Amino acid sequence: MLKKRWGLCSISMPMTKKGTKKTATKKTSSLKAKKKVAKVMHEYKEGTLHSRSKKGPQVKSRKQAVAIALSEAGVSNRKKRSSSKARRKS
Repeated sequence: MLKKRWGLCSISMPMTKKGTKKTATKKTSSLKAKKKVAKVMHEYKEGTLHSRSKKGPQVKSRKQAVAIALSEAGVSNRKKRSSSKARRKS
């Protein structure tokens, strides 16, 4: 059951201070990062992607291949850097 508050449903869209709806922004990555992710995923599909070095075990799960691709492209580092800068300012 939905709780009604002041005649409106409580699960309405979030509103900003001015009364406009928030829009979701898509995070973009650089062209170099996209190429690196594509290269790593191609290695995974061929079966030549290893977890550490060429002597390490082969990657068998797609999720692990995606994690390796993002870390090599530096996409995950960018997120960490921006959040740490925001903490320092406040």
